[in-house]
Amino acid sequence: MTPKQPPEAGDILQGTLDLLILRTLIFGPAHGHTIAHSIEQTSENALEIEQGSLYPALHRLEDRGLVSSKWGVSDNNRKAKFYQLTAKGRKELTAATSRWRQMTRAIGLILGESNS
Repeated sequence: MTPKQPPEAGDILQGTLDLLILRTLIFGPAHGHTIAHSIEQTSENALEIEQGSLYPALHRLEDRGLVSSKWGVSDNNRKAKFYQLTAKGRKELTAATSRWRQMTRAIGLILGESNS
């Protein structure tokens, strides 16, 4: 995952890519290109997910039982592996989202932001 802006504007903590992938798959099965494109669009082009980061993350999530995969045909009629969130993945998404919100709130407090 590489920021499209200077590092100070786009740095993301390690492990966040897994959370972004799980969140993207909440909408249904998708292949790697679609997942990366969705993250890019949803982040208003602030995040670009490179294949060298995306596919190892997808394999890691699959090894942990958080996503499953099966081969299918993409919109452009090419063979593609489609990834889908598992029940375990949904639970992890809920837990990871909660941890993320707690962490960003804590960082906001340290930075002097008053919204809680």
